[in-house]
Amino acid sequence: MAKISSFEELEAWKKAVELCELVYNQTNNPTLNKDFALRDQLRKSAISIPSNIAEGFEREGNSQFIYFLVIAKGSCGELRTQLYLTQKIGYIDNETHELLKEKCITISKQLSNFIKYLKSAQQNSSKPSSLKTFN
Repeated sequence: MAKISSFEELEAWKKAVELCELVYNQTNNPTLNKDFALRDQLRKSAISIPSNIAEGFEREGNSQFIYFLVIAKGSCGELRTQLYLTQKIGYIDNETHELLKEKCITISKQLSNFIKYLKSAQQNSSKPSSLKTFN
């Protein structure tokens, strides 16, 4: 596998940034935009995903990276829950909900696989090289 030199190269980070953009676009709709608490929480959850991937990558060692990837994965679940509520309340339609939900699920799966890979690399080496050979 090729060595990854920046978090911007990570597919999960790229997809998470795209998801943020979509969430921001949806939260700008006139109805949802007035529900400040839900709008802000959707945005915070979405922002948390790529932000934690990036922060973990910039930390020292795989253990800290894994920790931040787990937080990013948790934020995917949080966002999915908020999307269900947003759809049930009628702020987004079923098609938009499915699109955003599927993007969250895809990112969660990528993060799970990445976490498994990093944990395996840790177990197979007394001092793993700083990650960065997965994508």
